[in-house]
Amino acid sequence: MNIEKDTVVTLRYKVADAKGKLLEEAKEPMAYLHGGYNNTLPKIEEALQGKTAGFQTTLVLQPEDGFGLRDESLAQTMPRRDFPPGVKVGGQLHGHTADGREQAFRVVKIKGDTVLLDGNHPWAGLELRFSLKVTEVRAASAEELAHGHVHGAHGHHH
Repeated sequence: MNIEKDTVVTLRYKVADAKGKLLEEAKEPMAYLHGGYNNTLPKIEEALQGKTAGFQTTLVLQPEDGFGLRDESLAQTMPRRDFPPGVKVGGQLHGHTADGREQAFRVVKIKGDTVLLDGNHPWAGLELRFSLKVTEVRAASAEELAHGHVHGAHGHHH
């Protein structure tokens, strides 16, 4: 079966930075609903369109095609006293941007009485190399199409 709109694509992947440093390797296959459901990056969908199980490729994505350019306004330093006890580097907190939008922030550094937060995706601003191997392609179920994502093995569980 070819990868087309409304198919479920199961794949294995690795992500590295421009220098080849491994950033992430899927321990289990990942499944997504293909065809503009925002379940993966558009350039990945574009590269896989029309392919079949067994297809392998490596894509090099510029920041604007991956996780976007860094937005330095999403990096904030705040007093440690404004945080709950036990705040740790790597933790995630929800807050608001300067214009009032809700935003998830990662704690990237704690220095003395200050905490540095970053609302950018950790891979924002990076050129990324995605190594992909399609392991399965199947038709999506009516329920998956209605919900806009894959259910079951390697997908979303309700």
